[in-house]
Amino acid sequence: MSKFLSFIFVFIFLFNASALAQIDINRLSVDDVNNVEILLNKFAPLIKERREKNNLASLALDELYAPLTDSQRIFLKNFENLDANALSVKIPYLGIAGSNEKFVIIRGQKIKDKGKLQTLPPQFLPKDVNQSYTQMMDAMQKDLGKHLYVESGYRSSAYQLYLFVGSLKNHNYSIRETAKFVALPGHSEHGCPRQQAIDFVNEDGIDGQNNPKFFEVLPEYAWLTKNAQNFNFALSYPKDSNDGIAFEPWHWHYNRPH
Repeated sequence: MSKFLSFIFVFIFLFNASALAQIDINRLSVDDVNNVEILLNKFAPLIKERREKNNLASLALDELYAPLTDSQRIFLKNFENLDANALSVKIPYLGIAGSNEKFVIIRGQKIKDKGKLQTLPPQFLPKDVNQSYTQMMDAMQKDLGKHLYVESGYRSSAYQLYLFVGSLKNHNYSIRETAKFVALPGHSEHGCPRQQAIDFVNEDGIDGQNNPKFFEVLPEYAWLTKNAQNFNFALSYPKDSNDGIAFEPWHWHYNRPH
């Protein structure tokens, strides 16, 4: 390798390392806030297309990076490579979720939104998880005359990365605060079929994500706390959790029997 090429590779490495080191996890700079908005605008056509084709959950990382310039890709890598420990998040690394998993597709779920019926986007669950979820909802329906819907099932790591970046504005552009509410890519149970998470929503559109108390007081939640274990589901982030994640009464994961 020539000295010139060696110099170029060293320069690129140092430039990338510098770019990754400059991001502020407590509060993004004004420039970085603008960069986030630029990313979201670049993603918008892809996300819209995927939504229309009902396959957003299987978004691949190379698709997410494809419309970006080199500098934008470097900036996005800041978020893909975040260190959970540095953010005081203690949930384990579960692995990068792919885009070629095989799932049952749940279609036609209808809930109320401001009194009007709306259809949820198709959701994806592993076959055994969907079977246990269906059995659990049959039991809930028998006991309460109510059941819960799958607001979010499987999500690829690329989709999780998009959600994390898109959620920054909801938390004053603080990476540290956002990580309490949106898992980092590779740390999300939504992208781990062996420990598949489901975000539940009731027929009135209550999911608790803006205010957990709204979901916590539902009879459906009380039923889950008593019965979900019988169907191999467990609450992922309870109130007494010390893993750095906020209480999420709507978020339950499947414990696959051995």
